[in-house]
Amino acid sequence: MTDIEIANSVTPKHIREVAERINVKESDLEYYGNQKAKLPIELIEEDKVKKSNLILVTAITPTPPGEGKTTSSIGLNDGLNQIGKKSVVVIREPSLGPVFGMKGGAAGGGWSQVIPMVDINLHFTGDFHAIAMANNLLAALIDNNIQSKSRSLGIDPRTVIWKRCMDMNDRALRNIVAALGGKAGGVPRETGFNITAASEIMAILCLCKSMDDLQKMCGDIYIGDTFEGSPVYAKDLNASGAMAVLLKDAIKPNLVQTLEGNPAIIHGGPFANIAQGTNSILATKMGMSLGGYVVTEAGFAADLGAEKFLNIKCRKAEISPKAVVVVATIRALKYHGGKSLNEITQEDLSALEKGIPNLEKHIEAIQSFGLPVVVSVNTFSSDTDAEKELIYKHCEKLGVPVALSTGWAEGGKGCTDLAQKVVKAAEGNTAKFKPTYELEDSPLTKIEKICKNIYGANGVELSAKAKNQLKRFEDLGYSKLPICMAKTEKSLSDDEKLKGRPTNFEIHIREFEIAAGAGFIIPIAGNMLRMPGLPLTPAAENIKMNNNGDISGLF
Repeated sequence: MTDIEIANSVTPKHIREVAERINVKESDLEYYGNQKAKLPIELIEEDKVKKSNLILVTAITPTPPGEGKTTSSIGLNDGLNQIGKKSVVVIREPSLGPVFGMKGGAAGGGWSQVIPMVDINLHFTGDFHAIAMANNLLAALIDNNIQSKSRSLGIDPRTVIWKRCMDMNDRALRNIVAALGGKAGGVPRETGFNITAASEIMAILCLCKSMDDLQKMCGDIYIGDTFEGSPVYAKDLNASGAMAVLLKDAIKPNLVQTLEGNPAIIHGGPFANIAQGTNSILATKMGMSLGGYVVTEAGFAADLGAEKFLNIKCRKAEISPKAVVVVATIRALKYHGGKSLNEITQEDLSALEKGIPNLEKHIEAIQSFGLPVVVSVNTFSSDTDAEKELIYKHCEKLGVPVALSTGWAEGGKGCTDLAQKVVKAAEGNTAKFKPTYELEDSPLTKIEKICKNIYGANGVELSAKAKNQLKRFEDLGYSKLPICMAKTEKSLSDDEKLKGRPTNFEIHIREFEIAAGAGFIIPIAGNMLRMPGLPLTPAAENIKMNNNGDISGLF
């Protein structure tokens, strides 16, 4: 059975029944049909947040299809509920870019899914649309002010860094010229689009603590300079109020359920390779207010999502995980050991041995934060007993607990061993994490610490353009902001061709962007782009619907 067939085979509970399990009254629910509801942020209780056990799920460097991190998170949540823990899973909303591109959705897979999976993977409750509209409203106000003769702020069009966004992979929109068509069309300028998941408004939604905080953060967005060289912010255009209004519903986390009827909160969807890669602070704290255990994931591998979760999100939210799960697959480790994607289903202990250093580096990265690690081996039918034993022995040498996860095939039942080991690790940890850098460090020092301690790089090289941009941001007073690296997810380095655990490499920063409203500096390494393109054969080509509304090809 395909993922969508499995999802359709389950009769979901009414969302009020799911809410009852976490003591949420029906009167608190904003229904989006019978299986989705918005939760009011007033349900967050800081005293309960402090007592909850937050579990972060991350992974090794993935293969192009991904290694099942979201599937593992959902399976672990169901497993925790099966062993008697009151657990809530909190994950990100899928972007239409991957859904119609290569990787697919983000609703899990097999018997470890959140439902209704079609709704979740498509328009869901409209959060992405609201984010794009708030983003593009600001873009329209900028161009309108540049055009104005009576209310102009004197914005130099050449300095405007704010881009429009849309939730689709469309390489043709990366770099464009806008406002053609003569005087009535505005003042022509070079600009472009980001994918919505990488927009600063997405980051703001995921990092704000309240509606007031969201509005202030929107006002603090830096958009460019005047002809005299003075900075211009969204608040100078009186934009933040209208932007916040567009986000008044999107700010509320979404409640759905797993296939086993356990509560799942889904909110926000930034990518981890070009954005901060975690769900919203509000969603995570909502889960921690409603459950004794909360399982959450951060995008891609530990070098990206987990690093940003800890150094950016946890700092702002003042929270700390009790334990971290590193998801690995045998097929991905063989890939890092030199096998092609066509060969990774064949037993090869030598390739597996060569690929395991990638897992070791991600374990080291998490341990550098002072957090306990549990390795979860997301299993496939092609995995052999000898390969599983090899991973177990390596983890034993490292002193790290390891469990096989069969959540895809068995749901929560296949993750109870993992759940028990996670509980043991969490209950044995009383310490808060140690960040990679201090906010008082210079931006370059912060970047160097990330690159050396998390990636294993020798150092950092900045282009002339990057040096000039960084100096400008420092002059504007942004030197104490955290760092949000934009780097390939395909390697620990900035070169996607370097698999395994690369050594003796530098990280090359080509340019910087600033997200002053969201509160971080973005170094862009290598060839990373904040508007992806579609693959040679997009997943969209296989998606169809019949006259009854039955969808096929969606995973």
